[in-house]
Amino acid sequence: MSDDILLRDDTDGVAHLTLNRPQQRNALSVGLMAALLDALDAIAADPKIHVVVIDANGPAFCAGHDLKEIRANPGRSNYDDLFEQCSRLMTGIVTLPKPVIASVQGIATAAGCQLVASCDLAVASQDARFATPGVNIGLFCSTPMVALSRNVARKHAMEMLLTGEMVDAETAQGMGLLNRVVEGDALKSATMELAAKIASKSPLTLAVGKEAFYRQLEMPLGEAYAYASRVMAENMMARDAEEGIDAFLQKRPPVWRGE
Repeated sequence: MSDDILLRDDTDGVAHLTLNRPQQRNALSVGLMAALLDALDAIAADPKIHVVVIDANGPAFCAGHDLKEIRANPGRSNYDDLFEQCSRLMTGIVTLPKPVIASVQGIATAAGCQLVASCDLAVASQDARFATPGVNIGLFCSTPMVALSRNVARKHAMEMLLTGEMVDAETAQGMGLLNRVVEGDALKSATMELAAKIASKSPLTLAVGKEAFYRQLEMPLGEAYAYASRVMAENMMARDAEEGIDAFLQKRPPVWRGE
């Protein structure tokens, strides 16, 4: 196994970013978050990549922040820098003009649960478990709360945040944190099937749609419709939209150009 803390492998328009700190349960160290940010920047500028999958090596997906590293670097300035970096990472996933899928095995806790919630889609194995357990160690999961509360119902989010208890994969799916739960040995294939399906679409359309989805969520209903109408009219002017409509009418596969 490579000594790199983050691995990247590209296949058929899908970039796989693999957290590779298995002995530390893939805790989000400063170095790992920096590597993820750099990878997202590179992917944003790479026209060959249409979809991103974030997965992990080892028995855990991500156990949150690296508490040993945090305790070794105390002080308000260091804490401010740490959580600002984490916020940039999570925001970077949301603003990336390409869909991001979390592929989750084992535990995803605290900032690891935040990472799953920040991704656009999430597939998990049946053994996956999720928690925001900061309350158990006197540190409320305030930043994970931001992503969690935007994915699950308010009372579900509050229960996770106030109790710190583990939630199994099926419960997490029912809460809206996950799209699919599969057998452990089917996790990779199920994630790839979903990624490939999305990667087959127009990359321009994916970028337009993802940005519009998150922007309209924060708007009042009338403003959201006005904004979405402008986006759709502009989208109609794109070459890929014309090609897609013509291909549908002519009963042939479309040929996307991303323009």
